[in-house]
Amino acid sequence: MTDLHPRVDEAVVRRFSPTGTLRAAINVGNPILANRDAITGELYGVSIDLATRFAQMLRVDIDLRVFESAGEAVAAVTANEADIGFFAIDPLRGAGISFTSPYVLIEGFYLVRKDSSISENADVDQPHNRVAVGRGSAYDLFLSRELKHARIVRAPTSPAVVQTFVEQNLEVAAGVRQQLEADARVTPGLRILNARFMVIQQAMGTPKGRGEAAAATLHAFVDAMKSSGFVANALARHGVVGASVAPAS
Repeated sequence: MTDLHPRVDEAVVRRFSPTGTLRAAINVGNPILANRDAITGELYGVSIDLATRFAQMLRVDIDLRVFESAGEAVAAVTANEADIGFFAIDPLRGAGISFTSPYVLIEGFYLVRKDSSISENADVDQPHNRVAVGRGSAYDLFLSRELKHARIVRAPTSPAVVQTFVEQNLEVAAGVRQQLEADARVTPGLRILNARFMVIQQAMGTPKGRGEAAAATLHAFVDAMKSSGFVANALARHGVVGASVAPAS
């Protein structure tokens, strides 16, 4: 495969795989990027495809480390317990992680009950509203900064947001549109607001302590995967809708 050349400098390879194996943090809490087959347990998705291709480029074995939430995956990479990960870009996370440019753009939306008086995003930030989010998710971090009056209620993971919203009789749920749509199909009486409240920029990241050369290598890899069509093909192959390839950096 021509995109595995030129060979990466051995010093950079060691930066990415100090244990001899590339440890990739995979968050299965975001179904757009990673999933686990319910029968076989096999992992699949664009994150897995990118991690596998990057390990091939480095010419090392890969160890896929599975986490149920973005917060857990971020903690693993920040603590050097994983060598790369797949995250939404956020300044708080940037304290310990070097991000690439985004490879995928995902929309964040609000969900409410059909009989709710909330009709648009501007109606959400009111003192009487409680907003369910996935703990440590991109929209948790974003809304923690943006909402001035509504109260945030944190579910343990992103897939548990709607369950928390229903069980605690909250006013709003926030999350990735595809996850909310899937939950709304099996839970009657819910609707998604018409406009997104944020665009989530999904990127790859590595611990900041790995150095500038490692960060630059990962950044160049992501740019190559976008420009070559690899990311677009992966999204199509896995049947992902509602996400788009990020523009070239």
